[in-house]
Amino acid sequence: MAGGNERSMKALKEVWQRAENSLCADCGKPDPDWASSTLGVFICLSCSGIHRNIPSISKVKSLKMDYWDDAQVQFLAKHGNAVTKAIYEAHIPIYYYQPTYNDCQVLREQWIRAKYERKEFTEPGKQLPYSDGVREGILWKRGRDNGQFLPRKFLLSEREGCLKYFTKQDAKEPKINVKIDVINATFQPEKIGNPNGLQITYLKDNKTRNIFVYHESGKEIVDWFNAIRSVQFHYLKVAFPIASDNEIKNRLTRNFLKEGYMEKTGPKQREAFKKRWFTLDHRRLMYFKDPLDAFAKGEVFVGSGENGYSVQKGLPSGTQGNFSWHYGITIVTPDREYLFTCETETDQLEWVRAFASVINQAMTPQEYAIEAYFKFKS
Repeated sequence: MAGGNERSMKALKEVWQRAENSLCADCGKPDPDWASSTLGVFICLSCSGIHRNIPSISKVKSLKMDYWDDAQVQFLAKHGNAVTKAIYEAHIPIYYYQPTYNDCQVLREQWIRAKYERKEFTEPGKQLPYSDGVREGILWKRGRDNGQFLPRKFLLSEREGCLKYFTKQDAKEPKINVKIDVINATFQPEKIGNPNGLQITYLKDNKTRNIFVYHESGKEIVDWFNAIRSVQFHYLKVAFPIASDNEIKNRLTRNFLKEGYMEKTGPKQREAFKKRWFTLDHRRLMYFKDPLDAFAKGEVFVGSGENGYSVQKGLPSGTQGNFSWHYGITIVTPDREYLFTCETETDQLEWVRAFASVINQAMTPQEYAIEAYFKFKS
């Protein structure tokens, strides 16, 4: 901390070291070293950049490099993360997705703007743009065959419990009509090639279908995302009346556990290994020829350890088939072994950890039903 007198520096350090200020107020990242002199919150470098884009609301300064006068230090001491959160996060809907430092820019920016700029959570019962139970609008959707993004009308309805999209504005019948309880949505800016890119997945005949969309407005796409979560939440409250709000919240949209390229071989384990894009969505391991494919080329069910599933580093001795990557992984199931190779040891370790996190969890009754379906179709 440069400049200022010794007393102010000492006081600033004391406030900074309070337990409540040990995590970024907006994304939870440990050891924030920036703060807002107008809001009184301690934030990380990444979130400070977002605050800097709303100068009418927040003035940010480095805790290490900038000078803080006595009045600013006293303001921080009076506020801090706990007091400010109690004001700006007082009435967050339970379904609203609160991003962490691992989430993408658009989610974090709209969360920060929702709190401090739009003050969406300061009053109880406030009408929010994603809480109406119905949402209609245009999203740019990627064509399944030609890869072009074209404007399509989407309709989300809590009353009907579904999401629809129409190929034409005046079309009476939707191209798809998907029940809300089989939908997942996750932001994929890098994969889609747009900072506001959203991947919507759903089950059709127990197979996963991908839809890739975006909107030019970050607020609009995040509102769509939270509207989906809102409709899901209220649908599941009716479907599972004895479940707690937190139990239902945990069943809303989820991020994929792991994605990336691996090589795989076929069931005979003598075929050449082929490079594929893999997505681990809890117990479903899906593989695609291209990351933006609408349908998976195949899916593998990953069960629990107590049911005979395991993951091992390396390939079985004597494995045949040509493979260019040498960091192997073996998934053992009650019926067969699945063999994969990774390009780097880091990739291998990350995939093994992701698989182990799933295998170490007990299966739910619904997951036993999914496992039975996978065994039937094979």
